[in-house]
Amino acid sequence: MTIVMVNVGLDYHEDSIRVCVVDEQGEVLVNRDVENHPAAVQDLILQWGHPAGIAIEACCGAASFAHEFEKLFEWKIQMAHPGYVKQLKQGPDKTDYGDAHLLADLVRVNYLPEVWIADQFTRQLRRLVRYREGLASQRRDTKLRIRALLREERIRSPQARPWTKAWLAWLDEASLGEHSRWVMSELQQQLQRLEEDLKRVEQHMEAAIADDAVSQKLLEQPGIGLVTAITLRAEVGRFDRFRSGKQLSRYCGVTPRNASSGKRQADAGLVGRSNRNLRAVVIQAAQRLPRHEDRWRELKNRLRKTKPASVATAAIANRWLRWLYHQMLESYEQAA
Repeated sequence: MTIVMVNVGLDYHEDSIRVCVVDEQGEVLVNRDVENHPAAVQDLILQWGHPAGIAIEACCGAASFAHEFEKLFEWKIQMAHPGYVKQLKQGPDKTDYGDAHLLADLVRVNYLPEVWIADQFTRQLRRLVRYREGLASQRRDTKLRIRALLREERIRSPQARPWTKAWLAWLDEASLGEHSRWVMSELQQQLQRLEEDLKRVEQHMEAAIADDAVSQKLLEQPGIGLVTAITLRAEVGRFDRFRSGKQLSRYCGVTPRNASSGKRQADAGLVGRSNRNLRAVVIQAAQRLPRHEDRWRELKNRLRKTKPASVATAAIANRWLRWLYHQMLESYEQAA
């Protein structure tokens, strides 16, 4: 009996999944919605043949579905990069039919812009990291609102550094209008709650990575604290999925972007597409590194003779990630 090989594109939605099955010549065999359940997807595919490739676009819930599907049926699902898939569309229209068909066709011609599917542990860490990121963002916004209220009341801060105990004690006694004082009290209470929430989530983070060898290896690096280590662990996942330290650095968004044309040679800042939180954490780490190791201090001093501070920091981040890549590869080899 001849086995018919087909290619499948899945357009993921919360309640349903659009399944497009095409043959080896690209002819559409079926393109319709099924229930959002691995068994329903498998049943429809098997009606037309055996999958040579299955693609799903990365979105909220897609990775968990792919993990469950592969665990049940041992069929590999390739995760597609949504930004690059969008660029490959031949028209401005967007429909479930067209999205699923495009994914099926891309996997058929082996031109799918694939991204790495994180394992369950990494996905759980990402949720934890992004929850903390949200709390930190709320804390930052609350602090900005407090400073804005002081400016509106034309109250100048004392010489004490903002947000220190001395500055907060002054804030309690600052002369404000009746309603402004009430608003300030509410903001101060909100800030205190956020500080407590951040401490609690960081304690949970510490427990979450206590038995993770990769995270512990990151914590051993000079200048790297809990938040930096767990953010790198969650957002990067496995360091050995990159072919080189340069590729890791580019993923983190700290490699320079070339803008050369003809005889004109120029840089255009850092690469644009990256995880903003990951890049911010790496840049903050690069700002601390010169205080902990002589080689980074010497590099910073050398660069600062001709470059702005921001360029020097980005260069340190770039070179540190390339160095870190090889350190982490050694830890994988030792664990094996």
